[in-house]
Amino acid sequence: MLKFIYICRMVKNRMFLVKCLMFSVLLTLCLAKIELKASIFSTEVFPASNYELGTPQDSVKKKETQKPRKGRFRSHKVSFETFNESYERALKYYNKGAYLSAAGLFEKLYPLAVGTRQGDSILYLFADSYFKNKDYHLAAYHFKTYTRRYPGTPRTELAALNCARALYYTSPSYEVDQTDTYYAIDEIKDFIKQYPNSPYIEDCNTMLDELRNKLAQKQFEIVKLYYNTGNYRAAQLMVKDFMKEYSYSPYAPEALFLLVKNNYEYASKSIESKQKERLIECAEAYDALAAQFPNFANIAEAKRIYDKALTEINIINSKQK
Repeated sequence: MLKFIYICRMVKNRMFLVKCLMFSVLLTLCLAKIELKASIFSTEVFPASNYELGTPQDSVKKKETQKPRKGRFRSHKVSFETFNESYERALKYYNKGAYLSAAGLFEKLYPLAVGTRQGDSILYLFADSYFKNKDYHLAAYHFKTYTRRYPGTPRTELAALNCARALYYTSPSYEVDQTDTYYAIDEIKDFIKQYPNSPYIEDCNTMLDELRNKLAQKQFEIVKLYYNTGNYRAAQLMVKDFMKEYSYSPYAPEALFLLVKNNYEYASKSIESKQKERLIECAEAYDALAAQFPNFANIAEAKRIYDKALTEINIINSKQK
């Protein structure tokens, strides 16, 4: 038994020695192969003077070779240090009519000028730059801001006037929403109230009349719409409201003439018990038209409708007897 174990150990040790020998041979072969490759790559295939590695020098510009731009491309940052220079540049823009550029600079300058003697001038010129550039919403806003922050300067009245003018220019055509028109009317009224002796009062009254006539036109178009679509009762009510508010407008005689026609057609399409009442309303509408606008262009046509209404009233009265 002991002999068998001894023989096994010998066999095992021999196998281990064989493996070690084979590993040594393989390691030697690998080292030899590596040395061979190193010797091959160490040989110069091209002369060093004719071949250089790296990126060609003209393909990429080095950052350090780029020179900073000068002249008009330089930065114009507005600060306390550059305040005077920036202010002079803004004035040059303003004086030569480059109002948008001037407004951009004045906007940056004003926060630095608050509380200084230049503050009110910068804010006024800022607003006026927008006004002259026809940016009327922004101009109105900044002129209003000026009147609140500088209420006692020589420019305050003109700023208030320009605020009203700017809003006047923002008023749209009568077909669309008239919110801006109402804002303009309120601003003009405020100016007239605050500066009753201003030399610009006549201009303000002219603007006010135009804006009110625009509102009157919009209201009159609604009256016509009701009449043309056969909404006679609605047309009656709209004309009455129209005459209360816009009796001075150039659309007033047209509105009354429309009421004469509206009431006559309303009566003719009503049931018998309502006809007399509505014919009388037709006659009353003509009386108002003839009294207020006797020279109206269509007064003869209105008179013809009036006569027909009276005739039909007499017929109804004769039937009732």
